Amino acid sequence: MKPSIPIETAGKGCSQCHKDLGFEFSFAFQPIVNVREATIFGYEALVRGTEGQGAFFILNQVGADNRYAFDQACRVKAIGLAAKLNLQQVISINFLPNAVYEPEHCIQSTLKAAKANDFPIERIMFEITESEQVYDLDHMTKIFDYYQRSGFITALDDFGAGHAGLNTLSRFVPNILKIDINLVSNIHRDAVKQSIFKGLSSIASDLNFTLLAEGIEQEEEALYFKEAGVELMQGYYFAKPGFETLPTVDFASKVFG
Repeated sequence: MKPSIPIETAGKGCSQCHKDLGFEFSFAFQPIVNVREATIFGYEALVRGTEGQGAFFILNQVGADNRYAFDQACRVKAIGLAAKLNLQQVISINFLPNAVYEPEHCIQSTLKAAKANDFPIERIMFEITESEQVYDLDHMTKIFDYYQRSGFITALDDFGAGHAGLNTLSRFVPNILKIDINLVSNIHRDAVKQSIFKGLSSIASDLNFTLLAEGIEQEEEALYFKEAGVELMQGYYFAKPGFETLPTVDFASKVFG
């Protein structure tokens, strides 16, 4: 077994930060693009094994006894690696909603990592995946509100594929809402998906949050969302995740170049 990872303390009341995970991990990074400006908005940090193994290889080693320590380690590791790679845009970090306790204490490791790496917190985005059931929605709302007040960007991931849907959105409004790949896929030729998206677009306008279409794999999908006014997109059409690297996007070869 490889050496375990020492986890930095996250502050008073977060004793689980002292736990060793017993395994190592790293990240791949996938660009999030702004198609209107033909620029890279940021990169999502996707957990990987140290030899590039998929996320399941790592997540299969995470359980109730080390979930919190893993969540904290991901933040510290992702920020440190992003700084090492000289990432100048937003870094998006997934966090486990059922692993976070008191946000004002548990955010301390993130703040320390940002300060140590001279990485501005306004360029850190936390994604809550809607595909993981949130057991305490009131507590989740408290965490989200605290992160937004602290200056972080907040995002709701996999919207439309998880446990709560509009009920989750009614409790807290993120800065960015990521439309799930199941709604994105072949939307250019699916009238039902287009109708659902139009409703979601209207809600985004009313509540003042930004839509991000993820899982873009076809030019036609990208064109549909661009014409519908969605500026932020992510997916294999633009670039696959790069293991411990920041992939570039050849905008000139895309329909937006």
